[in-house]
Amino acid sequence: MSKLSLDRILQSQGFGSRKYCRQLIEDGEVAVNGEVVDNYKLMPETEGLVLSLFDEQWPYRAHVYIAINKPANIECSRKPSHHPGVLTILPEQFTWRDVQPVGRLDHDTTGLLLMSDDGAFIHAQSSPKRHVPKVYAATTHDPVTDELVAQLLAGVQLHDELAPLAAIHCKKLDTHVIEIVLEQGKYHQVKRMLAAAGNHCTALVRTAIGSLTLDALALQEGEWVYLDEAQLALLVPA
Repeated sequence: MSKLSLDRILQSQGFGSRKYCRQLIEDGEVAVNGEVVDNYKLMPETEGLVLSLFDEQWPYRAHVYIAINKPANIECSRKPSHHPGVLTILPEQFTWRDVQPVGRLDHDTTGLLLMSDDGAFIHAQSSPKRHVPKVYAATTHDPVTDELVAQLLAGVQLHDELAPLAAIHCKKLDTHVIEIVLEQGKYHQVKRMLAAAGNHCTALVRTAIGSLTLDALALQEGEWVYLDEAQLALLVPA
């Protein structure tokens, strides 16, 4: 059986302070597996638990793992400075749950972004030791040439790096679009590598993390989805 009372369960799911959650329950605003409950001390089994409140059903989740197709002009920060934060895309409950971005995308970079309230998951996914490839499609100012692809594969020197940085894979997608696969997560890395190779990035989208692709998720910009176990497994390096 769960060791959490119903008010603590609601609090853990991001519905507000414990006091507020107690009030919701006592006011008859909460149903447990379809049955209205007004006793906040109830300790329901969390396995298969579905909470109903605010005219929505909320299956219990010990942690949440989310993929977002991040739009432009959104900051990957809980304390944004110049643009709206990425949490504005999600229901308010996720702010209470302390959901955070896994890594960062620049405010003008779009595409696949992971978010979670699982600290171990965030740390593991952010660690360079995992060698999780991240795939980007960059639109360039000048045409993509064979020489540009070769330079990025061989490695380019950035002014604040001791050694050249190289793409794991790289290929031309269109006259002015290049796909770049990286394992590192350096600051503005794709943009700086293209600049070091003599070109300029005019737009950037992250299309995949590991084997989890934005196309497979079928998310429009600004849309999000919970990730299931099969999708999370795609984030593990082969």
